[in-house]
Amino acid sequence: MLFIISVLLNLFDKLFASIKQADYFLFQQINSHFTNSFLDTVLPFIRNSNFWVPLYLFLLVFILINFGNKGWIWVAGLIVTVTLTDQVSSHLIKNIIQRPRPCSDFTLHFPVRLLLNNCSGGFSFTSSHATNHFGVAIFIVTTLQQFLGKWKWFFIAWAAIVSYAQVYVGVHYPFDILCGAILGCCLGYGTAKLFLFKFNNTLQLL
Repeated sequence: MLFIISVLLNLFDKLFASIKQADYFLFQQINSHFTNSFLDTVLPFIRNSNFWVPLYLFLLVFILINFGNKGWIWVAGLIVTVTLTDQVSSHLIKNIIQRPRPCSDFTLHFPVRLLLNNCSGGFSFTSSHATNHFGVAIFIVTTLQQFLGKWKWFFIAWAAIVSYAQVYVGVHYPFDILCGAILGCCLGYGTAKLFLFKFNNTLQLL
């Protein structure tokens, strides 16, 4: 039994080392090689939540115009989703794993291009940007799919671009993004299904 455990631990260590090596390699490619002056200018803005305020306002107006006062129930569901994704990623997982951000990891053997004024505070795994945005995107797509049509892909692309920008500007590794996206999708889908179970008849067009 001890031999089997030892073998499994050894395999896990090798797997983790391979993932970590691939993570570093892909980070270097995105942060230092797949770059140009246009992306250097645009992506720091795209990853900023304030940049998307017009989108949030448009979504709020869209919901209230089409669903009236009942739309506020949907807004509440979205707020619950954001709160849940942020709490799980920022205040639970990050504090347990405590992985340094690439821009503040002094053990790295390669330079990091930081395109922000400072290295974001806190830890790196999982990416809260990825968790929050994918959680929101999946909640929106799942609850409004009958009204969005092909526009649902816009929200998926939106979450993906914001998440990619986190690696590009130097504050997250790709594995932080991948795991954050998976976590956000799971949480967003969960809150969406709960919303549809409780308030399935709420979203009726006026």
